[in-house]
Amino acid sequence: MTLCAAALISGGCKPSQSAGKPTVASDTSSRPDSSVAPASVGTNGKYAEVNGLKMYYEIHGSGKPLVLLHGAFSQVRTDYSSMIPLWARNRQVIAIDLQGHGHTGDIDRPLSYRQMGDDTAELLKQLHIESADFFGYSMGGGVVLDIAIHNPQLVHKIVDMGGSMYRAEGFHPELMKMEATMTADMMNGTPWKASYDSVAPNKSDFPKLVEKIKQLDTHFGGWSASEVRGIKSPVMLIVGDEDVVRLEHVVQFFHLLGGGVAGDLHPMPASQLAVLPGTNHQLMVTRTGWFVSMTNAFLDAPPPDSVSPTKQ
Repeated sequence: MTLCAAALISGGCKPSQSAGKPTVASDTSSRPDSSVAPASVGTNGKYAEVNGLKMYYEIHGSGKPLVLLHGAFSQVRTDYSSMIPLWARNRQVIAIDLQGHGHTGDIDRPLSYRQMGDDTAELLKQLHIESADFFGYSMGGGVVLDIAIHNPQLVHKIVDMGGSMYRAEGFHPELMKMEATMTADMMNGTPWKASYDSVAPNKSDFPKLVEKIKQLDTHFGGWSASEVRGIKSPVMLIVGDEDVVRLEHVVQFFHLLGGGVAGDLHPMPASQLAVLPGTNHQLMVTRTGWFVSMTNAFLDAPPPDSVSPTKQ
């Protein structure tokens, strides 16, 4: 569910597009690049004391809360700078830097989806947010999934983009082999390292972060099928057709959420699946013209008149 192995495989974290791959007019030219962040993003950040962390967050707009959780080695500005102004037109956007990422410094504990989920839940409690929609990209998608399982009262709807897996076997095997050999030095000169250095409270913590993310991925236990079936909130899974997650695993995930039925014969499920064509893991966040409109339609839609009762 992280960017690191995908970034290394693709040659130094540079997005690539093969000939014939479609482009979208509203796509950004590259990512991540905090230098192109709109002025409204990154200028009103605040901190909260959360489970030993000095946790950074930003709030934009007003309306129904939408919580944004970023990917590994990333932060609010690099993953969401172009999307926040769009969502903040009619939502209260709460964008959070997770442990060891962005403006939020690291502390002496491992990275885990359960802990990052609990940190997010505690921050929302302090902000008096009783329920919200959640959008998680990559690692952030795993955090959102854990919140839905262990803090379900907080979750209204979920969009999980690029983190659409619930078991380790969902990764492409070659990705895991690559990640096991990763070192902090391999990240030197990449946009991810530059982004980290631009705002991290302690730049010398980067090698520790690399090791923690390696452990997070290579020791990923995931969630059981029964836990996934137990998720009550509607979920939209968004993946690229050339993503870090195997498509057959995503489809299996979707079935567990109650999706993949013969919709002309049975009630439409509350959860949805979107596969972005010509899109790898890194390019996903540049497909703004696609996924923002899909996300808005999903979050704004009322529940189906009758939801499919069977989760497979």
